[in-house]
Amino acid sequence: MAIIKPFKGVRPIKKHVHKVASKPYDVLNSAEARVAVKGNPYSFLHIIKSEVDLPEDVNPHNQAVYDKAKDNFDKFISDSILFQEKEECYYLYQQVMGMHRQIGLFCCSGIADYRKNIIKKHEHTRPSKEQDRINHIKTTRVHTGPVFLTYPDVSEIGELTNNYISNNTPEYDFTADDAVQHTVWVINDKSTIDKITKLFKTKVPFTYIADGHHRAASAYKVSDERKNLNPDHTGNEEYNYFLTVLFPANQLNIIDYNRIVKDLNGYSEKAFLKKISGYFIIERIEKTQIKPVKYHEFGMYLAHKWYALIAKDGTYKNDDPTGALDVSILQNNILSSILNINDPRTDERIDFVGGIRGLEELEERVDSGEMAVAFALYPVTIKQLINIADSGKVMPPKSTWFEPKLRSGIVSHLLD
Repeated sequence: MAIIKPFKGVRPIKKHVHKVASKPYDVLNSAEARVAVKGNPYSFLHIIKSEVDLPEDVNPHNQAVYDKAKDNFDKFISDSILFQEKEECYYLYQQVMGMHRQIGLFCCSGIADYRKNIIKKHEHTRPSKEQDRINHIKTTRVHTGPVFLTYPDVSEIGELTNNYISNNTPEYDFTADDAVQHTVWVINDKSTIDKITKLFKTKVPFTYIADGHHRAASAYKVSDERKNLNPDHTGNEEYNYFLTVLFPANQLNIIDYNRIVKDLNGYSEKAFLKKISGYFIIERIEKTQIKPVKYHEFGMYLAHKWYALIAKDGTYKNDDPTGALDVSILQNNILSSILNINDPRTDERIDFVGGIRGLEELEERVDSGEMAVAFALYPVTIKQLINIADSGKVMPPKSTWFEPKLRSGIVSHLLD
């Protein structure tokens, strides 16, 4: 069963929260982060993308960047931009994006649950990305970015959450620059805390990583190292837990995660279309973008033209929870077999574009000559994610894109 616990969160003073809260470290590149922090010395990007405060030619994985993150975090504390809670708390976190509303719980989840696969995964991680977060955690000694977990809906948890929100005043309530509203309630009374802890321990057998596989793996490895270096290890130390936000699965919103490729692996436009016709029914669509509306349909943008692709029967296995995913069908039948992109995690010829950026970005990057072809996909569902995690299998990388994104800096977790 899922073991969670309250913690003494580090968070912004109320008047600065809208300035501190930032997009996650892995949503912005260094150049975008530099633009985002202009005129805002309070942005949490100074901690999670601290290269913004160093010369542009500094490698973002240089130790100087992690040292700067530590210096900036300490300065935020000393300047009273951030403070640490005196008592252990839970935090309810509501996000509203347009008509979509989701309510999660900031808490600490157990490293032991991660090790025992009570916290289930659905993606492989990249060593280089793991090492980046390991270095950041080890240097700053803080979990700055929450891991996004989900779990099948539990009515008692929903009732407790709604009751608490109805009867208590939020600590934070602000709308970010992307028009997403963020509202946070601090839960600091022991009775409610104990009820929440017990409900997860008795009603939630497993949780599932929705987003943040690298953060979770890095927290696990740092914890293991600390355990091995501590002769007085008891299992109760803060490094045995990591920062998470848990959302019920029925509230989550997955959008498309699209692919763009730099070249056609030597094929001409005509030859490429003929080659993929062995796997897909192809229909040329005039003057409109193709946003797939059901499984096994794809949009393809090639040479200033949109095509609808429909996977042919027999080119995938419906009884294979991973192989039947649209990301797998595309990977197996075009990216790997035709374009020779066998490992999309490491191949520099492929890039990934979250659907939040719109199909216009696919067109722009192909029309500019930077990329040769783009593919628009139908989103993976939460049910598919959970089924694959339960089966012990993994999805292809970059299969899911969740919106709204969790803001960083609202609550952090100290390892000491």
